[in-house]
Amino acid sequence: MAAAGPTEVVVVGSCMTDLVSLTTRLPKAGETIHGHKFFIGFGGKGANQCIQAARLGAKTLMICKVGKDSFGNDYIENFKRNGISTEFVGQTEDAATGTASIIVNSEVKTLFNPAPAHAELDPQFYTHADIFCCNESEAEILTGIPVGSPEDAGKVGLVLLERGCKRVIVTLGAEGCVMISVDEPIPKHVPAGKVRAVDTTGAGDSFVGALAFFMAYYPNLSMEEVIRRSNFIASVSVQASGTQSSYPFRKDLPQDLF
Repeated sequence: MAAAGPTEVVVVGSCMTDLVSLTTRLPKAGETIHGHKFFIGFGGKGANQCIQAARLGAKTLMICKVGKDSFGNDYIENFKRNGISTEFVGQTEDAATGTASIIVNSEVKTLFNPAPAHAELDPQFYTHADIFCCNESEAEILTGIPVGSPEDAGKVGLVLLERGCKRVIVTLGAEGCVMISVDEPIPKHVPAGKVRAVDTTGAGDSFVGALAFFMAYYPNLSMEEVIRRSNFIASVSVQASGTQSSYPFRKDLPQDLF
């Protein structure tokens, strides 16, 4: 259930319906193969992040558009079930996709997730974001630097600081994250705990949603601690199948996180 009081996390981004087929292998061009499972889920990077923040207890609001169809209707109901305000969820005949950014509370802290990444990203996104958070592939697209280690992520962070970012977080999947900032220009690796992954789909969005939650509700935590807790929550999400269906609720997490 969302927390009482004013909205603390506002997400602008995409809402997508996931049509998921599980198969033993990918089909070749023009080939039809049998799958062993199919399910429809709620996805879209912006919505995923909003859902995870809401499930941790943040009072959230989503700004997006969905289609005037059954999927769009279902998505609006999904938001309502998760305690997310739909005041600014519109419906349109046209498809809409986009990158997702999270705006957190009255301190105007802005968390920008450049997904999908474009090499020609408008330079203003670097200078206006308080935190610029990208994964390995997005980092390479943006900077041309392949990321295969925390050291590589640190190099990316330095490049992005030069472009005007205040703080950069590069996520590394099972290896955790690397953070760097104008105030702390030496890259810091924050490792993640080792878990047995079942499905990594949406783990990055779980991390970003948790990051937004802790920034909004625990502003006195160090950024390293915020990342450590967000890493833990993302690691919980990869131990279950699906995207939003794998995102944990606050009540099911160790309470010393909060």
